[in-house]
Amino acid sequence: MFTSIPLVSSTAWPYRVARIAILATLGWWLLQAFFLPGYAQLPLQEEWTNTDFNQRNIELQEITRGGPPKDGIPPIDKPQFISTAEAAHWLHPKEPVISFEHGGEARAYPLQILIYHEIINDRVAGTPVTITFCPLCYSAIVFDRRVNGTTLDFGTTGRVRKSDLIMYDRQSESWWQQFTGTGIIGKHTGVTLARLPSMITSFDAFRTTWPGGKVLSKVTGSNRPYGNNPYRHYDDISATPFLFDEPLDPRLPPMERILALQVKEQQRVYPFAVLREQAVINDRLNGTAVAIFSKSDILSAVDATTIKHSQETLMAAAFNRELNGKTLTFMQDGDQIIDATTGSVWNIFGKATSGPLTGQALTPVDSGIHFAFAWLAFYPETDIYKAPPQ
Repeated sequence: MFTSIPLVSSTAWPYRVARIAILATLGWWLLQAFFLPGYAQLPLQEEWTNTDFNQRNIELQEITRGGPPKDGIPPIDKPQFISTAEAAHWLHPKEPVISFEHGGEARAYPLQILIYHEIINDRVAGTPVTITFCPLCYSAIVFDRRVNGTTLDFGTTGRVRKSDLIMYDRQSESWWQQFTGTGIIGKHTGVTLARLPSMITSFDAFRTTWPGGKVLSKVTGSNRPYGNNPYRHYDDISATPFLFDEPLDPRLPPMERILALQVKEQQRVYPFAVLREQAVINDRLNGTAVAIFSKSDILSAVDATTIKHSQETLMAAAFNRELNGKTLTFMQDGDQIIDATTGSVWNIFGKATSGPLTGQALTPVDSGIHFAFAWLAFYPETDIYKAPPQ
């Protein structure tokens, strides 16, 4: 009987957005009614007694409750890892993972796990790092979690700003904006965490490049339906961002995925609509010669109810195309990326896999994949790349 009601059965984006809003509201109401009496009415200063709200660089009105309370989305503090062969028993080859290589160690953090935790406090090659993922912005960012000689441990505040995750550190209970890595409230206001290069890639791309790499285990200490997506059809390009009430930048559809670059305080974004037509781009940003590589064969984490049944999207990355004193020019040759100078073949990670430059690697440029609305909300002066006329 209910399947005939459009709100229940229709796949049109207005009904999808309405269903997300209704379910989120219902879940939050039940949480307040049965588990957190009085929580929603508690003033910030009483709930966060160790946070110095007198130090801040934003207005408190900019902050919105995301639903769950402090650490209601639990971070992973003691991550366990397995081999790529073990992970292949439950990870689809095209499933998205955060690929992170540091100090000779390569690790993959599946988004099917991060979508339920958003933060992982880890240590890679001796470096304390925080792996973060905000599903509402589709932003995956890795930070060095050391500040002035102190190693910080991060958790979720249960709040968002511009639809983006607000983190806090347990040492000072300062609040941090995930999208920028900058302290916005408390002792560390104005401090910016160092970003470390990472990519959202397919599990298959990760294990092909690093067969000896490690994959985050589903043994997390929490009972979650890993592999299922609680944000069904959220990345519909005609959808509306959730918990975002600012004016939308009219230059791009808000839910268009983009690869965003930042070189010496100048930003440029490359819409996926362009990258689908132009998989390799040679460009120059703020005096730096850059190359954009993109490739399909990766699934969205916020499309179908089950991630392994989701639609395909792109993986993309940016690199400095200066190598050994020369500026390389790249092109696509069938399914391969080659440089015109030496004919070497390169993979999506900017590593030469055959030819005269085999074994050499390009330097990553500060970049990441996000939904357009989020990047343009934080960086409204960003240039938008347009493909040159044919």
